Amino acid sequence: MSEFLRVELPQGPIRYRDEGDGPPLVFVHGLLADGRLWRKVVPLLVPGFRCIVPDWPLGSHELPMKGGADLSPPGVAQLIADFLAALDLEDVTLVGNDSGGALCQMVAASHPQRIGRLVLTPCDALEVFPPKAFAYLRRLAVLPGLPVLIGKLMHWSDRLRRHPRAYGGLTRTPLPDDLTRSWMRPMATSPAIRRDLRAFMAGITPELTMAAARQLAAHPLPTLLVWAADDLHFTASLGERLAGAIPGARLVLIEDCAAFLPEDQPWRLAWHIAEVAGPRTAVA
Repeated sequence: MSEFLRVELPQGPIRYRDEGDGPPLVFVHGLLADGRLWRKVVPLLVPGFRCIVPDWPLGSHELPMKGGADLSPPGVAQLIADFLAALDLEDVTLVGNDSGGALCQMVAASHPQRIGRLVLTPCDALEVFPPKAFAYLRRLAVLPGLPVLIGKLMHWSDRLRRHPRAYGGLTRTPLPDDLTRSWMRPMATSPAIRRDLRAFMAGITPELTMAAARQLAAHPLPTLLVWAADDLHFTASLGERLAGAIPGARLVLIEDCAAFLPEDQPWRLAWHIAEVAGPRTAVA
């Protein structure tokens, strides 16, 4: 992937990669991950698209936000909208996964001016924010000392990170240990990163995703859901109900993948992104 660029927003600095030429695709990862979640997908799309891959302030970012920045889920949705404006992007295809998919829904619902279409991979939606298996993470916002303890334990222990209620349950093929270790390092080592993560976690509630679905039902954008057929966290029925809530939305179910579909099925995801955002020949 290309070298990092950096943009200064009112909330703080965002680093990102910007590759390729053509219609803009902006990628939104979820909690305790970064732009490398899309590392297998972007090279397939850069021949025909401009792929913009930020590291959002969701716990694995290296650059902390300013003190007092609104990093609640609606605040991060505003940050994403500010990022699009700072880069003067128009007719964006916004691609989201996991809690990043919830953020994409909020951006499309409340800040749709620069969004042309949505591509949602398995993600929080409707009454699922967060999934039951990860509800324990909400304690990070309220129990002093817990974020640093969990961060250090998870950073140190490959075995803990491979647990089904950590990264182990998010893919069919295990994620590389060095990747997941690096995703935990900022939380383990930086008080400012832990502050940013707590601010987001404190605001998580299904009321936000339910409200976004209602707004999208009233003012829909072209939406494609590329969903895992048998994921335990973001079930096929959740994808079906979300697609049914957004007029004109289309659902594609993909076999042999879990919540981190960009990791398990990058070729199929890239093909579907290209199908809705530009010519199919854009996939290498």
